[in-house]
Amino acid sequence: MKKYKRNQRIGALMKIFSERPNHIFSYNYFSEIFNSAKSTISEDIVIVKNIVEEFNYGEIKTIAGASGGVVFTPKIKKDEIKKIQEELCSVFSDKKRIIPGGFIYMTDIFNNPYYVQNIAKIIVSMYEDKEIDYVVTVETKGIPAALMTAKEMDVPLVVIRRNTKVTEGSTLSINYVSGSSNKIQTMTLSRRALKENSKVLIVDDFMKGGGTVRGMKDMMSEFNVEVEGVSVVISTKEPKKKLFTDYNSLLLLEKVDEENKLIVIKPNKLQGF
Repeated sequence: MKKYKRNQRIGALMKIFSERPNHIFSYNYFSEIFNSAKSTISEDIVIVKNIVEEFNYGEIKTIAGASGGVVFTPKIKKDEIKKIQEELCSVFSDKKRIIPGGFIYMTDIFNNPYYVQNIAKIIVSMYEDKEIDYVVTVETKGIPAALMTAKEMDVPLVVIRRNTKVTEGSTLSINYVSGSSNKIQTMTLSRRALKENSKVLIVDDFMKGGGTVRGMKDMMSEFNVEVEGVSVVISTKEPKKKLFTDYNSLLLLEKVDEENKLIVIKPNKLQGF
């Protein structure tokens, strides 16, 4: 079996860690890939750890025990977060995005891997000290951002549906009041989707009245799981009194002036930053 030089192993380790952050890799896994002794792999990881810390890319931890190994946790600087928020504001505030009814066209942004990956980086950084088992979202434009967040956290994504699908098997449905339209709507989730006593992070694309997020929170109670946090990409300034208040929002939409073709959206203050 081929032997690899140290510089080759270091490069490969950086790629492996960056492609699957927050995943615990065993020393046996690396030993088999590189055909090297665990002691050699350990030395390589020390080098990678020093590189990662020197460039402030994140942190590499060694976990002891039978199920232990090595895990890479990315970090993002405050100035990077601010830069991403400002870039998103610039993109979302383009007056050409205004559509009849005072709405903003956002689909292309939420389907752009570059933007959703940056959104996910910020969301993950806010909950890096939490033990998250699932990322939960609802059938909206926010699915890509939620999926990327789940990837960065190395946990499964759970999507709450608007309608029951036969392929979901036995499901649980609840009614909730939309905070924007004040209408009663329904959301449903397969009973197999979540394990009892799990810890989840709710991610959504947009919040106006807070009804959908509150509905998701109520749904989690039915599954007997704990919500560790709620993060939305954009929240509106109005109404000030929302049906759900305990959340993090990356951006704050202050107003959409359809007549004057003006969108006012600003970076929001994040918890812990």
